[in-house]
Amino acid sequence: MSPFDLLNFNLRLTALIVDTQTVMALRIWGMSGALPQRPGENLRMVQEKGPAMLKAFAAGSTALMAGKRPDQVVDAALAPLSRKVRSNRKRLLR
Repeated sequence: MSPFDLLNFNLRLTALIVDTQTVMALRIWGMSGALPQRPGENLRMVQEKGPAMLKAFAAGSTALMAGKRPDQVVDAALAPLSRKVRSNRKRLLR
């Protein structure tokens, strides 16, 4: 693993953290009535957790069984979560 790989990994992880905090804040504000919220958003929030975690587990397990490096396994597991959180952030900010 080169220093550039580590930097790239840390940048992707930081983006996931920031996007997650943004989604959490927007949803909490929506539940409290401080922001308008689409009907069914609370149900959607709960229903999307299981499938997202299953995809992350499957991707991480596949990378692990393929003999990938630990950073690649974590990156593979976080990729589906990052995509979901990013799409939630974009949707909630509209």
